Amino acid sequence: MLGRTGRSVGVVGLGCWQLGADWGDVTEDTAVEILAAAVDSGVTFLDTADVYGDGRSERLVGTFVAARGGAASGLTVATKMGRRADPHVADAYTLDAFRAWNDRSRENLGVETIDLVQLHCPPTEVFGRDATYDALDTLVDEGRIAAYGVSVETVDEALAAIARPNVASVQIILNAFRRKPLEQVLPAAAAAGVGIIARVPLASGLLSGKYDEHTTFAADDHRTYNRQGEAFDVGETFSGVPFDVGVAAAREVAALTPEGATTAQLALRWIIDQPGVSVVIPGARTPDQARGNADAAALAPLPAATQDALASIYDERIRAHVHDRW
Repeated sequence: MLGRTGRSVGVVGLGCWQLGADWGDVTEDTAVEILAAAVDSGVTFLDTADVYGDGRSERLVGTFVAARGGAASGLTVATKMGRRADPHVADAYTLDAFRAWNDRSRENLGVETIDLVQLHCPPTEVFGRDATYDALDTLVDEGRIAAYGVSVETVDEALAAIARPNVASVQIILNAFRRKPLEQVLPAAAAAGVGIIARVPLASGLLSGKYDEHTTFAADDHRTYNRQGEAFDVGETFSGVPFDVGVAAAREVAALTPEGATTAQLALRWIIDQPGVSVVIPGARTPDQARGNADAAALAPLPAATQDALASIYDERIRAHVHDRW
């Protein structure tokens, strides 16, 4: 169950950022093939945003879902709003702006009511304003959205949102290289009945175990241009882990991969095993990746020895770089 939305979703979803932009070129045909591969493998939750390719991702998702039967498809579509604000400041988060952003997303998705709309990593001040949640409640009352949640950068932002009575879900970076949400966020969300959507689950691909120190990425890939936080929060790229540190740590993670599984599936299974996680949303740039990610749901829970080894890798190699930042 996805928190207070009341909707049942599969534990592995699909993150759709890469269908819009910022991960190198993904053609429209490939995007449709990725969506089909994911859904045909059991994925029922698709997560997009209005700024992914300036609406391209939303339009692709909306067209695909309509072709699969729309509301009768059993698919849940979540989008995000707020990053279109220019400048991106707290005072831009108003009811009028919400309506305008929502109108655009509903048009892109081809629906009257969006299943779930999330504030897209707004300035921290937004989370503490009663007016923010009053405006979101108004969108629900107007039938524009069925439920709302937040996407956050920090643990403190997550906890502030969880305390609000109508927040349905919190989307937060959670993976074997970003473990801090386990301490307070997941228990608080579970106690409040708030869903947890785990994003960046493979640390931008580091936890696939496929990269080495010489791996390069396209110029239009955020793994090239945002390594120091030049475009947005650095924690969104490789989970904030320095690339060389992450590559070395990922080698140790890869050595723990169960027979017959991939390292990416191991990393996803670790997230699935965490109490309180509603859905994990890996992206995929190929249909094979989408199918492989979905198959992580069938992997057996990780044994205690593997869990302990992953914790040791984090403590010894990663913690100092990320734990106190987010």
